[in-house]
Amino acid sequence: MTEHSTGRIRVLLADDEALLRAGLRLVLGHADDIDVVAEATDGAEAVDLAVRHRVDVVLMDIRMPGMDGLTSAEQLAGQAPSGRVVMLTTFGEDEYITRALSAGAAGFVLKDTGPQELIQAVRVAAGGEAILSPRITRSLIEDYVVTHARRSAEARRLVDLLTAREREVLVLVGLGLSNAEVGRRLYLGEGTIKTHVRNILAKLSCANRVQAAILAHEPGLLLAE
Repeated sequence: MTEHSTGRIRVLLADDEALLRAGLRLVLGHADDIDVVAEATDGAEAVDLAVRHRVDVVLMDIRMPGMDGLTSAEQLAGQAPSGRVVMLTTFGEDEYITRALSAGAAGFVLKDTGPQELIQAVRVAAGGEAILSPRITRSLIEDYVVTHARRSAEARRLVDLLTAREREVLVLVGLGLSNAEVGRRLYLGEGTIKTHVRNILAKLSCANRVQAAILAHEPGLLLAE
């Protein structure tokens, strides 16, 4: 999370629908550690405001007029890398989601996500972890693996670089667990899990936890879960 004097999470809402932005602002307003500092109606404005306000999290609609959310996410990766982009999506947008994964999006939430789940998603993203909404099905992730991820042999080669403990952590990350949840499963401290995750990302050449989670599906590591 970007350090600010208040210690609060700074959020940018990017969606061309005023009603949706108002709903998101209302929901996030109930969290005592989140501030919505700006709103954008298209991707170009989102990039400008994210850089200007040094936001921690951008809730970004995939489809917007002008510059869409995907192009905006790609630009933010270079101009405001500390701002974590969480894509707002609906079912049936699989082709957009695969491109967003390639752009390094921190994760995805459905537009009809419940209030507490949305607040938790912002907190998790700000903490540097992945957002894989339980309602975005595994088949979508598997489809991405088949069509866009590394070939199976390459994925297995990379996973073979991991220690036994790192493989255990990767499996749980692939299931969408947070660092705290992984720590409880393995009876390890959260700081230790963070170190393992950093090492996993480096060994697998992954930009973030989402990409590592996807790679975990490719060698079939999750099949025994």
